[in-house]
Amino acid sequence: MEILKRPRRLRYNKILRESVRETRISISSLIYPVFVKEGRNIKEEIASMPGQYRISPDKLPALCDTLLERGVNKIIIFGIPEKKDEAGSGAYSPDGVVQQAVRIIKQSRGEMYCITDLCMCEYTNHGHCGILKCGDVDNDLTLDFLASIALSQAAAGADMIAPSDMMDGRVRAIRMALDSYSYQRIPIMAYSAKYASAFYGPFRSAADSAPVSGDRKTYQMDYHNKKEARKEVLLDIKEGADIVMVKPALSYLDVIQDVSRLSSVPVAAYSVSGEYSMIKAAAAVQFVDEAAIVCETAASIFRAGAAMLISYFTPELALYIKEGRIG
Repeated sequence: MEILKRPRRLRYNKILRESVRETRISISSLIYPVFVKEGRNIKEEIASMPGQYRISPDKLPALCDTLLERGVNKIIIFGIPEKKDEAGSGAYSPDGVVQQAVRIIKQSRGEMYCITDLCMCEYTNHGHCGILKCGDVDNDLTLDFLASIALSQAAAGADMIAPSDMMDGRVRAIRMALDSYSYQRIPIMAYSAKYASAFYGPFRSAADSAPVSGDRKTYQMDYHNKKEARKEVLLDIKEGADIVMVKPALSYLDVIQDVSRLSSVPVAAYSVSGEYSMIKAAAAVQFVDEAAIVCETAASIFRAGAAMLISYFTPELALYIKEGRIG
């Protein structure tokens, strides 16, 4: 049989397959999420996320050393305060847990790039991402609080601010606040297409951030919608976002692809807690090869168009890249 075109020619050995690879992943594109709990000498494994921990700020230098040894130099910090109130005051306190964490890292491991998650759900006693009024989140009232949180995090030394609240107009409010206090150089990575997702379950347990009543469907996006994601992304870019994010990742690869095509700024994707825990659970009973699944799912996210990946598997991915399993 005369076959002139044989795609298999480029698959016959590892060197050739790697040479013609369309999607490439580098350690520099990875970000590791960190749960920081107020207090001292704390390292608590998260039951719903095996291998992930809540740690106190004083434990951060050792964690940074482990990450830096693998070439990972970016983290995103989530705070777990001792006390909560209606206004989420711990989020914008100069001595809040995230602010403590950033200062410790910058003083001891200055080469670590610190992204601070900006939201109120971990700090409010009702578990919502803003200020409640008549049982609902008051969008416009919340904006001033978000701006205050951004300024407090910037003053502590944050390298990048990442608002995850999904309030309308929050990127503009944060950008204007930062600029007015001479923080023009601090970029904003906006959670632009953040869906109301069941995949957040383990995170809410880890961060103690589940709503006491109701849900977040009035501000997080309906997972049936894709055009709406385009609208949110374009609005955030117009308001000053330097990076836009799609969250979750694996069930939203089509959204990542859409956003990457229309966005004039880099696109990040967040592979969330539920995705992590499902892989861990399946691997624990040997239904899947964990390393192979982690590499394949990460590649799918980058293949869809992400330029950056926030993943709880970041330390493992860094190792797999160094070993040549993925890259």
